[in-house]
Amino acid sequence: MSGAPNRPSLKGVSDEPSPFDDGTNPFGGLPIFGDLARLFAQQGNPGWDAARQLALSVATDGGQEPNVDPLERIQFEALARVAELQISAATGLPASRGGLGITITPVTRGQWATSALEAWQPLFEALAGSLQASDPADPGPVPGDPMSFLAPLMKMVGPMMLGMTAGSMVGHLARRCFGQYDLPIPRGATDELLVLPSNLDAFGEEWSLPAEDLRLWICLQEVAVHSVLLVPHVRALLDDFLLRYVSSFEPDPGALEQHLDQLDLSDPSSVTNIEMTFSDPQMLLGAMQSATQRELLPAYEALVAAIVGYVDHIMDTVGGSLLTNYSMLSEALRRRRVEADTSDRFVERLFGLELSQRTYERGAAFIAGVVERSGTEGLSRLWESKRTVPTPNELDAPGLWLARIEFAED
Repeated sequence: MSGAPNRPSLKGVSDEPSPFDDGTNPFGGLPIFGDLARLFAQQGNPGWDAARQLALSVATDGGQEPNVDPLERIQFEALARVAELQISAATGLPASRGGLGITITPVTRGQWATSALEAWQPLFEALAGSLQASDPADPGPVPGDPMSFLAPLMKMVGPMMLGMTAGSMVGHLARRCFGQYDLPIPRGATDELLVLPSNLDAFGEEWSLPAEDLRLWICLQEVAVHSVLLVPHVRALLDDFLLRYVSSFEPDPGALEQHLDQLDLSDPSSVTNIEMTFSDPQMLLGAMQSATQRELLPAYEALVAAIVGYVDHIMDTVGGSLLTNYSMLSEALRRRRVEADTSDRFVERLFGLELSQRTYERGAAFIAGVVERSGTEGLSRLWESKRTVPTPNELDAPGLWLARIEFAED
């Protein structure tokens, strides 16, 4: 990501002394914390090699994957041309850089996981840096006060949990995603789009959907998202939101204290509950979200809702004319995306992307309101410049957006 600040690497080993070295740590007898301390003493933050290995293990279920059939590649090459032409005509946006054309490449789950982990590494490293940042005014743990140990403990547990969950969750996503834009996160400077035929086939069999139509649908969807993210100011805004969000996590000992204040730390039976608390990534993220992030979310969510609402509109416009089974496909696929599993929701929260039913409904209502008032001509101005990106208030009131961009309503 261009313009990203220097970030501490997840590979580094901290040379700072542990805040628990004086023997006063009240959590010292709990196995999970002893294990974490040993892990950090041996290797520091888990590195990307370990995250990649875990991602591959989860994605492939610990086994070997067959290579993608060469015939699949030929089929997707043909579908890519159709999708590019149709989406370009419907949006008026270029589908590739410099008009050189896109490539849609079918890959295995392991290949998808490796690519996603590499593409998202700057975000994970920025997040790790925010968790490791220290407050110069913090006096550190107070002997005899168990809760005063939570802040340094969070700084230890947070990056460790990140290293484990980065690999695990990307691996789980590889078992579910259809393409690289299931989450609308920009990738590097490439016009190669990755799709997962094995996941498409499994979903098609489950819902009795025609394989050819399902493949064309995912190609249209991927090219539509890619086209929007190629708009320079849209890409810059989304990159900025993503980086600012993941860089603004702040460990909050008070949030953890709420989970632990009912526990008797001298009671051995409380150990299991404490370990479960620190092993729950959703709880950890909730204990790390900062005021900065909460202030950032309205504008961030408005941009994401506008993107997904626009893409759905384009899919309805193009897909309805190309696919005889479009209604059935659309219903199945849109139901799937709001029935995401735990791994999807964790990654969404990690990056500040809450792709709930409400997000899609807000985006759809905004696009419908614009089209109703000003037709496709008004909608074509949505990505015209940074100025025409809707604000949170405008997303819920399309007329306000049209008035601001000085487009006369019919």
